[in-house]
Amino acid sequence: MSKRVVIAEDEAIIRLDLREMLEDEGYLVVGETGRGDEAVQMVEEHSPDLCVFDIKMPGMDGLAAAREVSAGRKAAVVILTAFSQRHLIEEARDAGVLSYLVKPFQREELVSAIEVALGRFEEILQLDATVRELEEKLEARKAVDRAKGVLMDGHGLSEADAFAFVQKTAMSERCSMFDIANRIISGDLIP
Repeated sequence: MSKRVVIAEDEAIIRLDLREMLEDEGYLVVGETGRGDEAVQMVEEHSPDLCVFDIKMPGMDGLAAAREVSAGRKAAVVILTAFSQRHLIEEARDAGVLSYLVKPFQREELVSAIEVALGRFEEILQLDATVRELEEKLEARKAVDRAKGVLMDGHGLSEADAFAFVQKTAMSERCSMFDIANRIISGDLIP
């Protein structure tokens, strides 16, 4: 399946060339504009995999647009600009830009920058998922520990018996230990 792209470039000729290059390389351009604010709106509407933004645009500059898109983990962002000043590159990095390409560029450089950005974005999404999973496990662990405490203090069970009760009840009711622990903590479930 083709990767979906939104282009934001205020120079129409460059935008057209960019679109043709991307389509020739198998990408699907789902939106294009010359304004940063419209680009952010297009990202919301079209859910692209990738955004290619210029820095200097009316409405909202490319760095502000990149910051907004990156903050919500909505798409990978590549900056394509004529500006190579170090402070802009650092601002782009801080805005969540995953690749920075200076005009003029070759097609191969563009494709490389895009593929690097897409790969890095996928890694970020995987890390986010891992963090969420670990946070959920930690919350479940805390709930089970609290439930064991309730069972030990209120019902005289040993720690091993309290854990076994939570575990066996979860298996017999075919639900998570987290759910059982919360029922024990709320007083809805007693041994």
